[in-house]
Amino acid sequence: MAIPDAPRVIYDKNPLQEVISQLRFPPVLRIDAEPPVAFQELVRVDYPFYELKSAVQFPSGLPPEIAQMVSADLPFAGQRSHEFASQDRAWNLKLNRESLALTCATYTRWEDFRGRLAGPFQALVAQYQTPFCTRIGLRYRDVIRRSRLDLQDVPWNQLLKPWVTGALAPVETVDDVENMQAMAIIRLPPEASKTQVGFGLAQDPTQNNEIVFFIDADFFTEQQTDPTDVFQRLDALHKQAQLLFRWCITDRLHQAMGPHPLPAV
Repeated sequence: MAIPDAPRVIYDKNPLQEVISQLRFPPVLRIDAEPPVAFQELVRVDYPFYELKSAVQFPSGLPPEIAQMVSADLPFAGQRSHEFASQDRAWNLKLNRESLALTCATYTRWEDFRGRLAGPFQALVAQYQTPFCTRIGLRYRDVIRRSRLDLQDVPWNQLLKPWVTGALAPVETVDDVENMQAMAIIRLPPEASKTQVGFGLAQDPTQNNEIVFFIDADFFTEQQTDPTDVFQRLDALHKQAQLLFRWCITDRLHQAMGPHPLPAV
């Protein structure tokens, strides 16, 4: 389906909690078998911290040093994950034998995120000769807190579009619903792209159990993609992500978050 077009903006009160991009590829067993020394050298300036994690499940209480030592001696016990982090630990890069993923908790604009992913992906292709990607994913997790926007007394059906609110839409139930969750899979342009979007109400234990509304949207394509075309597809997924969020919210919520035009890069 074609989501209605809307101008791109940046919000002063950005509701984004986390942005994740995961690029999957055919298994590269060498990533499990040996330390990614050359890969690290190519990403170390932006991601200086490193940690090796294993899927091996050890008994609770086992010292981390012992667990890592045992894991190193069990090459077939579980998939390893090489995790790199930026100096402020706001950006986290994860490499395993089947995927490369970047997670950010301080997202501001797409161009910054894209640039942070481009270098590691180039390093992946250079060091492991990745022939193509089997899945390209871009996930946006938004949490809308009315208290942050001075909208505590405004009902959800005045902030969100009817197709999102579900049981919150009728006037007679809007103030009584404490928990609601729904999920939809939507076909998107370009060809072979989709989004799996979950949305609903939840309690935020970090904010005195305030009732918040979350929108968790994973945009993806499972079409085999040549490395040279990966970022073109990511750009297209990002465009759909921007449009979907704007399609979910009313003008009142849009204005409350403080939109302003995108500054030039």
